[in-house]
Amino acid sequence: MGNISKKIILANPRGFCAGVERAIATVKLAVQQYGAPVYVLHEIVHNKHVVQELENLGVVFVDDMKEVPKGAICIFSAHGVSVATEERARTLGLRTIDGTCPLVSSVHRMVERYHGEGYDVLIIGHHRHPEVEGTAGRVSGGVHIVATEEDAAKVQVKDAARVAYVTQTTLSQDDIAGIRNVLLHRFPDIQGLKSNICYATLNRQKAVLELAKSGEILLVVGSKNSSNSNRLREVGERAGMRGYLIDDETDIDMRWLESVCTICITAGASAPERLVQGVITFLQGQGFEKFQEMRGQEERISFLPAELAGAR
Repeated sequence: MGNISKKIILANPRGFCAGVERAIATVKLAVQQYGAPVYVLHEIVHNKHVVQELENLGVVFVDDMKEVPKGAICIFSAHGVSVATEERARTLGLRTIDGTCPLVSSVHRMVERYHGEGYDVLIIGHHRHPEVEGTAGRVSGGVHIVATEEDAAKVQVKDAARVAYVTQTTLSQDDIAGIRNVLLHRFPDIQGLKSNICYATLNRQKAVLELAKSGEILLVVGSKNSSNSNRLREVGERAGMRGYLIDDETDIDMRWLESVCTICITAGASAPERLVQGVITFLQGQGFEKFQEMRGQEERISFLPAELAGAR
């Protein structure tokens, strides 16, 4: 036998989405306009390399707004925040800038509308995820987080005829299918879209399914606390590939590459392209010299950075 050709197939689309680009640009513009330090409540997006890059510019990430000096700039992350968080920022005398992804904000508006019309609102999503906590906190009472089919079977509402639901934007359809079926069985009149999973999440998951037709292992460039990156790994695994979530090429275990001819690479919506290129360069040094980038859905959506002049 001759030498077996080793190949890399790169997903398209991958990496930064419009909401992440907007959030990062908002933070950088704030540093330019107001000077360092600028404070951000929680990680602006879930990627350790992005956080480190912004820290190098003078951005300070905090888990509690008490750590922010009175009168300072405090930016809310792309995941969104509760009404109580907004009110607390005002009480503490902070000047705030909202970095929430507009697609997450649209889910907030849906929750507020349903709640205002007297519905119990169910949020299909992960407990303690900042997006879910922020969404739940847009209203007071009558909102329930449903993370599993068991949760869906047990959730108690005031009126079974007036129930609505939304979903976390970074899930997969497989995550919510079983939960939706339980809810539809219990509440036949339930209101809501099929899902609120965002376009970027869906496009990246579809690209992984296409990769699975020819790949053996899937490397997902993304941080461990990134929901959408974890979902990409799971989608690849369900489609038959071995999946690994890596922050960069230093996380690659050489044992993963043994007897592998085709490696597929994608990146979560908060992972910079430079990290993907670093992984490619590393793999090419390990003999994966053939390279192919798949054709995929072109994304033309762009969100302008949050308005900074009116920091409140």
